[in-house]
Amino acid sequence: QLHLVESGGGLVQPGGSLRLSCSASEATWDYYAIGWFRQAPGKEREGVACITSTGSRTTYADSVKGRFTISRDNTKRTSYLQINNLKSEDLAVYYCAATWAPEDPGNPSTWSWADLRASEYDHWGQGTQVTVSS
Repeated sequence: QLHLVESGGGLVQPGGSLRLSCSASEATWDYYAIGWFRQAPGKEREGVACITSTGSRTTYADSVKGRFTISRDNTKRTSYLQINNLKSEDLAVYYCAATWAPEDPGNPSTWSWADLRASEYDHWGQGTQVTVSS
């Protein structure tokens, strides 16, 4: 089991920035790829960014590319989603999720491509609300 806790959501004006955090206490954190997802009112849950267990690769949805940056600090067992130039369509509940995907940092052949499909993730946080309003 992996208990994920998101934080950092809030009310931001269009064009503003926000940094979301997702943390866990379990030592197995290092073996999980992390995805960030969002669900806007009335819409399907959408994968926005993901990062492999070592941070070797990242993937972004086209809708957020250039504005969102995913990162992780495994010493802190935390993943961050930096959101810049917020737009009204970014209003959603943002979730972090984890899927078991260990990598050997010294062996690129073990590096997997991050996956934005929600069905691939087994552990989910409670979500944090991002509201974009003037």
